[in-house]
Amino acid sequence: MKRDYSSGVTDAADLFTGIEVEHTPAHGMMTLFVVGIKPIDRLWEICSERKIKHVYLGANHSFDGIDQESWEKLANGLLDLGYWVTLDLDVRHYETSLDMLTMLSGRDRFIPQISVKLPYLTNLNYNATVKIDDRDFRSSNPGVWVHQLHDLQSRDRFTDWSQYGKDEIIPTIIRMEEERDPMLDIPFVPLTSMMNKDMKSDKF
Repeated sequence: MKRDYSSGVTDAADLFTGIEVEHTPAHGMMTLFVVGIKPIDRLWEICSERKIKHVYLGANHSFDGIDQESWEKLANGLLDLGYWVTLDLDVRHYETSLDMLTMLSGRDRFIPQISVKLPYLTNLNYNATVKIDDRDFRSSNPGVWVHQLHDLQSRDRFTDWSQYGKDEIIPTIIRMEEERDPMLDIPFVPLTSMMNKDMKSDKF
């Protein structure tokens, strides 16, 4: 996702930190935002160095619904370490991810965030409503919920795009295995020994 950061606009951020500006239970917390699945030891290292207590998984729309076992393992591992964990997922992945979400929802510090894209929302009139429905009649929920769209757009739940531009990208660290110079494996021969050998070969 191409977006603003404190260092400028880019679509190459994998890890970044900042205050959680969205109005979730973690609002106002210093947060590590994680794009895709990353090694948990690296996330722990960053959180420890920066005294971060909240990790936001699936940042920049990166949850794709694939390899849910790895997502679940990462979320559980962070929760076991005592962090608050948000998992942001698009509503189209909700039902296929329900087993994972149900299991993780048993953890007090887990925040499932279901992202619903509604472009050009302000074009709709005051009568617009949002209906939280079920997949079928009497299927899994006790009924349906209908909210006035206007009520959902209250200022105390709103986050302006400009507030995201303060996030700081974590530089990528490449840990390469130490490579041995093949020249170091050549036995050392003193220069004087080489000179003596040449001198002996010149004798008749």
